Amino acid sequence: MERRRVGILGATGMVGQRFIQLLHNHPWFEITWLAASDRSAGKTYGEACKWKLDTALPATIAAMKVQPNVPELCEGELPKIIFAALDADIARELEPKFAAAGCAVISNSSAFRMVADVPLVVPEVNASHLPLIEAQSWRRESGGFIVTNPNCSAIGLVLALKPLEERFGIESLFVSTMQAVSGAGYPGVPSLDILGNVVPFIKNEEEKMQEEVGKLLGHLSGDSVAMLDAKVSAHCNRVAVEDGHTECVSIKFRKKATREEILAAWSEFAPLRGEGLPTAPEFPVEFDAAVDRPQPKLDRMRGNGMAATVGRLRECSLLDWKFVVLSHNTIRGAAGAALLNAEVLARMGKLDKLGVPTGAAQGQAVLA
Repeated sequence: MERRRVGILGATGMVGQRFIQLLHNHPWFEITWLAASDRSAGKTYGEACKWKLDTALPATIAAMKVQPNVPELCEGELPKIIFAALDADIARELEPKFAAAGCAVISNSSAFRMVADVPLVVPEVNASHLPLIEAQSWRRESGGFIVTNPNCSAIGLVLALKPLEERFGIESLFVSTMQAVSGAGYPGVPSLDILGNVVPFIKNEEEKMQEEVGKLLGHLSGDSVAMLDAKVSAHCNRVAVEDGHTECVSIKFRKKATREEILAAWSEFAPLRGEGLPTAPEFPVEFDAAVDRPQPKLDRMRGNGMAATVGRLRECSLLDWKFVVLSHNTIRGAAGAALLNAEVLARMGKLDKLGVPTGAAQGQAVLA
């Protein structure tokens, strides 16, 4: 596939840095534009960014000039594919401007996740929701659109849930999370608040998980998504782990399931196999039979950080079954999730005519 020019909004933050790490030398995409807040605009990226990842900052990226984060101030040609790593309040203001400028905005923000005509997508779970972009006013008027990926704690969870929901149906779900400090961005949680401690509150996190799971596991109905008919209860906790969200799950099915049937559902779950997507893991859900796995230190990089690891499957005395799921929160839960969404959109041809209005009639015809 011909390499496409891409830009990164919020390029200096932790998720922006992950985007750079994952996109550098990507076979389909080439970073040609970086943008950040006013305090960084005009500097080189090396000057503006405090690089925090475990791989070196590429020299070509370090030398790039950071631009203002509005499309009308872009120097040179604005890339039509924008990866956005913005706080929700800023995203709510800026992302529509780029969609209105004819860009595909591949967002990691929560700002538009629950908007009816904006796809909230994990490709292995619900790539079938992506045609929703054709109902967006930006698509009809400028050719641009917004696609979002879910909250970092919801992604690993729904990867483990999707094959179970398909085979057995889900009646109710209880999940308690142990979320890494990197999920709070940089500098994140002050060390004196988190070392030797557990913080049993993450603002809006429980609400996001409960809402987003319903949309992700729901089904496309016309120009919106019919939510999954299941009860979901979440407890979210911040723990002293650098990367990797661990979640303890109890689940009640609509149809009885044996241990062997559950393990088969996970092992046979490979909806993107053979699609040739560079970022997609071969096995999106990996089961570890060891009694003390998964663990963030040992398992967060499975599938290059894009796979969810499940373990400790056992019967639940309150519901039906319980297990533990782990995923890398800034790779699978953030930048890697958005990158995989972009790869799927490229395969679907949705990145081919950006900036070309589709018109209302065409948008309606696609959804019909």
